[in-house]
Amino acid sequence: MREKTYVPYLFLFPALFGIIVFKLLPIFQGLNESLYSPTFLQGEKIFVALDNYVTLLKDPVFWNSVKVTLLMNVVINPLQIGLALLLALLLNIQLKGIGFFRSIHFIPIAVSQPIACVLWALLLNQEQGIVNSILVALGLPAQPFLGSSEQALWVIIAISTWRGVGYWSVFLLAGLQEIPGSLYEAAAIDGAGRWERFKNVTFPMLKRPLIFVTVTDTVINFLMFSPMYILTKGGPENSTNVLMNESFNSAFQYSDLGRASAIVMMLLVLILIIIAAQFKLLKPKH
Repeated sequence: MREKTYVPYLFLFPALFGIIVFKLLPIFQGLNESLYSPTFLQGEKIFVALDNYVTLLKDPVFWNSVKVTLLMNVVINPLQIGLALLLALLLNIQLKGIGFFRSIHFIPIAVSQPIACVLWALLLNQEQGIVNSILVALGLPAQPFLGSSEQALWVIIAISTWRGVGYWSVFLLAGLQEIPGSLYEAAAIDGAGRWERFKNVTFPMLKRPLIFVTVTDTVINFLMFSPMYILTKGGPENSTNVLMNESFNSAFQYSDLGRASAIVMMLLVLILIIIAAQFKLLKPKH
């Protein structure tokens, strides 16, 4: 028995190796890079300790990125999870042909994000887009959508929600199908209505899948970058300039890897704080 205790570790080693190499080492490398600043000499950098962080705290562009990132996540996370839960509840109903709808609702996530962004950019084009053509045909004014500082962020939220809801609903649907039917029968015998059954049976039994979906969705949305890069470049007027986009600009437009790494480190801390709060609020009581 003692000779075989190493066997599980052999199976775990590839996953642990991947986590260390592709997850943990880049974090330490980014932390180290955030303590340096580039010089006028190509390839040279100097140690500046925490100066990059101090500079960020005084930078209005950085704080605007924090505001945009938080605003987007305050809206998109509850929206995606709420719609995913509603969709999962609908797909869990045993109706004729429900298997077909369970298949097609997953189509948006099968489209890669860059392709989805390009597709929506064509649909929402202010002058030639199909959406504005429909609005004009209905007697409504054409909208700037991605060209408006007031609409661009909400459009990106809508596109990301369209693409993500079906994906998250799969996890919640799996959780719903794991709930024993006897619990609903017992609740119905006790006179519980639909809302009481959802509140006292469905929701408590679905808490673990909900925690997974909530935490994972939060991390993905905080790290969202490609829709902003493809559709708006962080504009108009920095209205979609989230922290990841600002970090990208610092690294590849201004060649300031120290500032870019400092932004990522602060974003990582922000994500950890929010995830810890989510675990605290959603942790099962039993």
